This record gives sequence, structure tokens and C-alpha cells, in this order.
Amino acid sequence: MVASTLLRFIFPPPSSLFITAMSVFSFTSTAYLGFSELRGKHLPYSKFWNGSSTKSGRRKQTEVCSRKGMLFGYTPAFLACITSFVLLAPQDTRFLLLRSALTLHFFKRIFEVLFVHKYSGGMVLDSAIQISLSYFMTTATMIYSQHLTQGISEPPVDLKYPGVLLFLIGIGGNFYHHYLLSKLRRKSDKEYRVPKGGLFGLVICPHYLFEIISFLGISCISQTLYAFSFTLGSALFLMGRSYATRRWYLSKFEDFPQHVKALIPYIF
Repeated sequence: MVASTLLRFIFPPPSSLFITAMSVFSFTSTAYLGFSELRGKHLPYSKFWNGSSTKSGRRKQTEVCSRKGMLFGYTPAFLACITSFVLLAPQDTRFLLLRSALTLHFFKRIFEVLFVHKYSGGMVLDSAIQISLSYFMTTATMIYSQHLTQGISEPPVDLKYPGVLLFLIGIGGNFYHHYLLSKLRRKSDKEYRVPKGGLFGLVICPHYLFEIISFLGISCISQTLYAFSFTLGSALFLMGRSYATRRWYLSKFEDFPQHVKALIPYIF
């Protein structure tokens, strides 16, 4: 039973060879970004980039405020989710759960951009466009890959309902820790502080940990090669980001607790 389930993940039907190629691309590209973070090469929209880039280097690039940039990054993917309910006829429960989870995921992100997150820097316009295209393509491909499984026999081990539970735990924990981060600074305050509350006493990036859990939940709902490839690649990327974040806090705060790990309590 387990072997056949693994085969279901690894060997998609011939009609989804495009999805297989996209799965490899998704994993390798996001994993590469994670290793780049470990090496100190950061995406040009974070506090790492804002703190390390020289003004002369940044004059050559068009910037937008981070709030507008991230809103532009998430909205096309959210619209792709909404459009899928219109263009694709209602099918099985798994497909409905996947589209609903993706829609809720990006709705939460847009809500946080508008009402929760506090932004103090900018981001390069080219990066905003790349992020937007990446999220849109990832979301559309995941929905399309699920659409291709219609009419194919269900996996012997059904993980969609455990996946729903993992997704809800992940999205709830992610939102809670984003809320805690937003309370660290007042509206006009641009000073960074060491986060407290929740799991911040154990890891510096619990919001990343819960995001990985939510992605794992989506993968279990989907049970497709593409979904698991995306989740594995994203986990490696967020591991790199969390490591870079912890390194940044250690360099900025002399009293940063040494026992606080990057992503996984007591381990990493």
C-alpha cells in the first residue's frame, strides 16, 4: 500500500509530463534560493537587503514601497484561485479542498499586507514582478496538476483530511506570529526589536515553521508530485531564510539569546 502510494506521487500519468518538468523546476529554483540565503545573497526586499545594499547600487533600480510590492505579489495568485472556481467545473472533494486552501492562503496574505504587517523599507520593482509571476505560476500549476488527476483512482492512503488539519494549524500559527511581529513596532517606528511571545522564545522564525506546516497540509490535500516538490523546495528556502534571519539578529543584538534557534526548536 505504501509503495503504491509513493508510486502515485513519483510517477504521474503521461498527460502530466509538463507537471513533472514544472515540479523539478519548482523544487530546484526554490531550493537554490534557500542556499543563496545561506551564502548571504538575499532577495532584494528584506531587511537584509535594505541593510546591506549601498545607496549608489540602489539608485540604478526602481523601487516601490514594500506594502504595494507585496500586494502586487499576492493578488494575481489570489485571482487565479478565484478564477479556478469559475472556469473549472465542480469535481471531487479533494479538488475543492485544494482550491479552497489556496484561496484562503492568499486571502490571508493580502489581509496581512493591508492590515497587519508594518513595513519600513522598499523593494525593487523587478523583484515584485518576479515574485508576482512566481506565486501566480506556482498556484496555477498546482491547480492544473490537480485538475489532471480527475478520473484517476484515488491514492490507497487518503491524506486529504489530515492535510486540512495541518493546513489550519499552519495558517493559524503563521498568522498569530505575524500578529506578534506587527506589535513590535508602532506606526512610525522603524527600529527592529527581538520578537517575544508564542514560539519566539524557542525559534526566531516560528512564522516560517508554521508556513511550512501549512504547505505540508496543502501537499497532503493534493497528493500530487508538484505539490510535494513545491513544499520541499519551499521548506529548504525557508530554512535558508530563517538561518539568515538568526544570523542577522545575532549581529544586531548583543543580548540575543543563544538558545533561540532559527526554525526548529532545540534542533536548527
